Amino acid sequence: MTQAPLLFQPLKLRTLTLPNRVVVSPMCMYSAQGGQANDFHLVHLGQYALAGTGLIFTEATAVSPEGRISPEDLGLWEDRQIAPLGRVTDFVHAQGGRIGVQLAHAGRKASTFAPWRGRGAVPPERGGWQVIGPDDHPYNEVFPQPQAMTPEDIARVTQDFLKATRRAEIAGFDAVEIHAAHGYLLHQFLSPLANSRTDEYGGSFENRTRFLLEVTRAVRDAWPYHKPLFVRLSATDWAPGGWDESQTAVLCSLLSKEGVDVIDLSSGGLTPAQQITPAPGYQTPFAAQVKAAVPDLHVMTVGMIDTPQRAEGILLNGDADLIALARPLLGDPHWVQAAARDLGAPHEVAPQYQRGTRTS
Repeated sequence: MTQAPLLFQPLKLRTLTLPNRVVVSPMCMYSAQGGQANDFHLVHLGQYALAGTGLIFTEATAVSPEGRISPEDLGLWEDRQIAPLGRVTDFVHAQGGRIGVQLAHAGRKASTFAPWRGRGAVPPERGGWQVIGPDDHPYNEVFPQPQAMTPEDIARVTQDFLKATRRAEIAGFDAVEIHAAHGYLLHQFLSPLANSRTDEYGGSFENRTRFLLEVTRAVRDAWPYHKPLFVRLSATDWAPGGWDESQTAVLCSLLSKEGVDVIDLSSGGLTPAQQITPAPGYQTPFAAQVKAAVPDLHVMTVGMIDTPQRAEGILLNGDADLIALARPLLGDPHWVQAAARDLGAPHEVAPQYQRGTRTS
């Protein structure tokens, strides 16, 4: 019997078994009200379960109200946000799917407009708020001016991550991802380009990674042992003097010791000075480096993985264990079904959709 392509082979993460290696990457939809999920989120995320996608992640879901990227972001900072997300997880599970939540705090990149509503800081009269960060330096000239976090602020946000994790368990999620990439709060603490602190949370590598490791410890303690924990990192700032691949590899080793199961490896987002030349699969070498450096970790790669053949090649090369897709799945929510057909792989399709599948 011919073995299925790697993209369609299961992967076990603790007691969670994914039916295939295709993951819906967290994508901000800017469609919530008061942090609560609604019918949009049910339909948007539910469609990927109907297609049989291996794992679905929500968009960045704020652990604190001031941690939202925009006023329309999802949140899990209060109990009333549990039930609307539980409606989504219930639907996904009813279709045989698996779903995770990405917990996030935007830091100095918070209180900004959704892309189609404007640019830069949202003023108070339109729902904006005071943002926080490692220091008082803004992301750029049109983003909000942050207030430097005190040690008490850091302790509070760590507890916000812990409490949001407990709410995620009640809401029925199968996995949690800590967002420490793309220039948001935890990434801001990691990078010398955004963290000029002189206390125990700034300066040395040990100090700059302290906040993320404390958050990870708190989340892992609050999250059931049998469920996997992901961390999303930017492997490099793509800017001189910033966070880079060598620091990422060392950090991933530390995260593995804290009980992290999967590193979701992206890049950039911290500084307007970044110099990136995107190309298909351009971030996958970062995943390969982490896999080589920390063999105990599973690694997920993302970024311009434009065809099933490219995704399969990454897995065959041993560069990553999971393939996260964003824009391809926005363009075709049933991408995974087309990929199975193209690669000649068996794939379960919801019975309501079976008449639409083609074998050639």
